[in-house]
Amino acid sequence: MIKKVFGLAMLMSATLYSAQNSFKIIPLGTYGGGDESNLSSYMAAPLNSENYVALDAGTLRSGIQKAIEKGNFSEKSAAEILQKNIKGYMISHGHLDHVSGMVINSPDDSKKYIYALPSVAKILADDHFSWRTWANFTNAGEAPRLGKYNLITLTSGTEIPVTDTEMEVTAFPLSHVKPYESTAFLLRHGKDYVLYLGDTGSDRVEQIDRLQNLWKQVASLINGNQLKGILIEVSFPNEQPEKSLFGHLTPKLLQEELNTLNSFCKSGKLKQVPVIITHMKPVDDNIEKIKQQLKDQKNSNINYIFPVQGEKIVL
Repeated sequence: MIKKVFGLAMLMSATLYSAQNSFKIIPLGTYGGGDESNLSSYMAAPLNSENYVALDAGTLRSGIQKAIEKGNFSEKSAAEILQKNIKGYMISHGHLDHVSGMVINSPDDSKKYIYALPSVAKILADDHFSWRTWANFTNAGEAPRLGKYNLITLTSGTEIPVTDTEMEVTAFPLSHVKPYESTAFLLRHGKDYVLYLGDTGSDRVEQIDRLQNLWKQVASLINGNQLKGILIEVSFPNEQPEKSLFGHLTPKLLQEELNTLNSFCKSGKLKQVPVIITHMKPVDDNIEKIKQQLKDQKNSNINYIFPVQGEKIVL
């Protein structure tokens, strides 16, 4: 398993540097609900590119403004970055904490692409851009269709180019309270990859093998030193009853899943891959509990990163 580093700098800052860095991630929102200014969204691009995609889009503009304040974009406004640097959205599922920033900002956005599995694209077109809820800025669903956003439906396991970027993407379905689907997006630039998972329950609790299938797919990339990082959710501390997880992970369940992933990897390889913890719910002292429980797990030497809104992560 991955070497655990829990120095103050690692807990407070989400930046790693290595001669092998390939990607940069800018968290626009890190929480799983509760704070509308800081909801799930991560800008991702190759290290030497300014052509980003947004991995989910719960918070956009206020997160971009935080990134500007932290020095990640020079001489640009939040509106300009939204319109010019974000080339598309990869939406894992239709819950509001993953889409509300995109919907609210759509009148001021530029023309671009939304990448989603068919079940997720249908929710976006039928529910969020339905004219009953919001103007239909997509090219699907209820007329009139304004066509600013071109919905690209992804086929599970099939890689396609990400338009106007230097990246490719492959989608894999996840279970977020069976039978409701969420999505994992595997981004590739050249020979290197980064993996982002939307909300997901564990295979054991969901009684399905979606994560195991994903782990089998990415294990060869870990063995080849090609997977530069994993972004995965831990929404609740271990005290949350499994019957009340509603398709989410705890530190204990994440450890179970990483143990499964490790079983498909060569010895010592997984410990080289940073694991970025997303979607912690900011209720009471949940976040502090989650961090401590991840640190205290037995037989775990995971290199966890806790992203901070606006602070760049280099992978």
